[in-house]
Amino acid sequence: MDELAATNRTDGEKGAADASAAPGTDGGPLPGGRAQPKTDKSEATRALILETAMRLFQERGYEKTTMRAIATEAGVSVGNAYYYFSAKEFLIQGFYDRMTHDHAADARRSMAHTRDFSERLQIALTSWLDTAAPYHEFAAQFFRTAADPTSSLSPFSNESHPARATAVELFRDVLQGSDLAPKLDAELVELLPDVLWLNLMVVVLYWVFDRTEDTERTREFVRRSTPMAARLINLSRYRVFRPIVRDAKGLIQDFILPTIGKTAVK
Repeated sequence: MDELAATNRTDGEKGAADASAAPGTDGGPLPGGRAQPKTDKSEATRALILETAMRLFQERGYEKTTMRAIATEAGVSVGNAYYYFSAKEFLIQGFYDRMTHDHAADARRSMAHTRDFSERLQIALTSWLDTAAPYHEFAAQFFRTAADPTSSLSPFSNESHPARATAVELFRDVLQGSDLAPKLDAELVELLPDVLWLNLMVVVLYWVFDRTEDTERTREFVRRSTPMAARLINLSRYRVFRPIVRDAKGLIQDFILPTIGKTAVK
């Protein structure tokens, strides 16, 4: 537990309460104890805290970096730090949010030149690996916290809906911008973006435990598995595979999608 939470939590709580009147901290709460900036100054403060935390996590490790250290390094009060991130672990959610948007922007730029579904999917997955690469050294600590199925920081939780929705929308673009989408069953087209996001979660899990140079094993896994996945999806448009496709859609609708939070908790 963070040293401040363990030994001097009242200071953080008082600071958080006072922060509502502080300049640049006029946002309302977000799910998971995060404040929503509403001015350029408050957005800049939140971004500074997050950037500082990411740097310290890389330099010192997640466990050894405290909220007090982050606040001191960022030049803000401890109360201000707690205002934007009510506990250190919620910096992980900020990390998810930022990285998901960076990944989506990079993937869309990189796949704009092709309509081949397999190539677009591989670009999207490889883009995630490139975007996440600077954080690999301490990623296991991040994802260990998020792996708890009861945690609001889980990528499957309601609180993670905004970042997940951004990622699912990217995979919708991967499919809809391809030459394959018009050939598929419309209902399957609607379900596939969520399934492709789940495929990304498999890649992320493999990546977390990959200790090869430049996570080469994960990259090779993406290179070899993506064409297979694309071929299976392509085969679904043929009549002989329609019964299997219907069964697969039923499994996805009944057992997979219900486990994914759909809306943010207010």
